[in-house]
Amino acid sequence: MSGADTSHSDYVGGLFRSHYDWLCSRLHRHLDSRTHAEDIAADTFVQLLSAPGVTPIRQPRALLTTIAQRLMYQLWRRRDLERAYLDALDQDETSSAPSPEDLAQMLEVLQAIDQLLDGLPTKVKATFLLSQLNGLTYPEIAAELDISQRSISDYMTRAINRCLRLCLE
Repeated sequence: MSGADTSHSDYVGGLFRSHYDWLCSRLHRHLDSRTHAEDIAADTFVQLLSAPGVTPIRQPRALLTTIAQRLMYQLWRRRDLERAYLDALDQDETSSAPSPEDLAQMLEVLQAIDQLLDGLPTKVKATFLLSQLNGLTYPEIAAELDISQRSISDYMTRAINRCLRLCLE
């Protein structure tokens, strides 16, 4: 480990000692358990530690809050995906229940898709998901979202191009 790496680790370690308890308390107000708050607080410092060469931060609590909020939003988005998937399974009485391993794999895939589509407009995401996950045709998607088939084609192109671009990076 080089000297620069050690000083970076020491700096983040000092921030951890100074602000971890404060961040946990702040997160606990927004989360359902102290354990989840502690996990996100720890992940916040891991992200800060993995950032290349953090220079002295003028307002560390503001930065820590921003990183933690992003992680919290990811947690909530992941929970929403899981809940939607489980609801869809409940509604589909004809299928047999997947094994826990299959369920975990499917949730990982859904999370990966969500991350790939992150930042796209809602209708673009919805178009892609209705097509790829629900198997709807373009006319069915157009009716569902109340948009033209031409828009569906454009949205699909946008979503697929984004997925390809991010997968190739």
